[in-house]
Amino acid sequence: MTLKFRSLSLTAFVISTIFFIAPPSAQAASRASRRAAAKSSKPAGRRGRDEASSRRDSRGSRRERAAKESRKDSRSLSKRERMAEARREAERRRREAAEAARRAAIARAIALARQRAADQALKDETAANIQKDETQGEDPDIRRVALQALGDHAGTVVVMNPKTGQVYTVVNQDWALRRGFKPCSTTKLVTGLAGLTEHVIDPVQTVNIGTASYRLDLTDALAFSDNGYFQRVGGQVGFDRMMQYARKLGLGQQTGINFPAESPGRLPVFKEGYAVNHMSSHGDDIEVTAIQLATLTSAIANGGHLLVPHLPRTPEENLRFQRVVKRDIEIPQESVQRMIPGMIGSVAYGSGKRANNPLETIAGKTGTCTGQGSKLGLFTSFAPVHDPQLAITVITRGSTSAGYRDASTIAGQVYRGLQNRFGPRPGAQPMLASDPLVPRPHVDPRKATEINGEEKDEEDATDASAATVAGGSTTQPGAQDGGAQSTLQKTARTIERPQTSAPARTITTTPFALPAPQPKTTPGVERPRRVSDRPE
Repeated sequence: MTLKFRSLSLTAFVISTIFFIAPPSAQAASRASRRAAAKSSKPAGRRGRDEASSRRDSRGSRRERAAKESRKDSRSLSKRERMAEARREAERRRREAAEAARRAAIARAIALARQRAADQALKDETAANIQKDETQGEDPDIRRVALQALGDHAGTVVVMNPKTGQVYTVVNQDWALRRGFKPCSTTKLVTGLAGLTEHVIDPVQTVNIGTASYRLDLTDALAFSDNGYFQRVGGQVGFDRMMQYARKLGLGQQTGINFPAESPGRLPVFKEGYAVNHMSSHGDDIEVTAIQLATLTSAIANGGHLLVPHLPRTPEENLRFQRVVKRDIEIPQESVQRMIPGMIGSVAYGSGKRANNPLETIAGKTGTCTGQGSKLGLFTSFAPVHDPQLAITVITRGSTSAGYRDASTIAGQVYRGLQNRFGPRPGAQPMLASDPLVPRPHVDPRKATEINGEEKDEEDATDASAATVAGGSTTQPGAQDGGAQSTLQKTARTIERPQTSAPARTITTTPFALPAPQPKTTPGVERPRRVSDRPE
């Protein structure tokens, strides 16, 4: 074969090779470009999910490999090595627990510091307000006693004459006249009067409270401030009637005292179901001033006259002072009188016993809950019961305050400080020990703490205040506002519980016991059901 022929053959072979090999390469390049375009057009979210899934698979495989290696190592460890490893693990856990305890202690210290700072701020506000009080016309001796009793507590004190309406002193006038507070358990005075007048309460009949092993009448329910009893009563009276009686007793309106910028307080517009029950024992969404509580208590003391409180500014005005009756409360005298034994029992042996004075008979009502951003303690009272000369209302505030204990202690100190001037004359009236009006508790003393609603409310108020100061949030109105867990179901209708096997105590009536009131009906209006444990 000649050289020329070989060149031609080689050229033909190269051309054929290029012809057969080039198309597949072009096709492969075309397919690769299409895959790249498709990959670039894939949604970013799907790519992210694919990548995250691949990372999880990778981590899972690494954990599995590590676990296998650990099992392999544990099988290969000697007993001494395993014990050493266990000690190291125990030490690690101990360090973690110690660190957690240290952090918890720091958090508690911070919360306590905040509580103290909040309490000090309230005390500073009280001191500043007292410096600005308008004291012209006030009785200097009574004011001095009230100031000494209040001490360094954050609060307010009102002292007035329950029969004439003359105001003797108002300590911290800004809080007493211009600041509304949640009434807490003092609202049970309204609930009790409403229940008696609407014939929901039979004052000498005992009632089984929830599933508890005790039974209460009105006197012991007031004395121990039992929540379940008054929630039951308020639920049966109903919201509209409860508000009618609150207005009759002067709540939600100015008293007319001769001080500027008096607050009218506040009453809720509407409630239904269990909210009515809880409002009837804790005063949810109600605001009262200290002067309103003092005039309400004076109306109970003087037989049903709602007076206009007045502070004489000059000696001449003091000499010519005459009482002004705003209106009669339009509540039967019988109902008002039936409330007094329970208020006496509160001071004699119940929740307000720190105000007790053996030299005179005091009637009062305590209150404890959370309101206005802090723990509240209230005590409103009058004495002597046979011839009322003083009506004293105390409201205290503070996250670490003792609540109703502080308020009743302050009032008791005022009564004792003014004993020589306003107390009963020796021999003129019976002392507390021989007073036939003083009821005797019908409750087993061992169950007194269980019955005492103020104890439960105080615990809830303390917890709620601590949570608020620590940056938490308070929940539930009763815990608002302090609410211990109620024995009533949260329904609009009160559920009658079956009686327990515990024997019922003997009912003894007090000297105030009157014939059972006859029900009064209004055409077209259904009468509320009576509080009773009889089967329906």
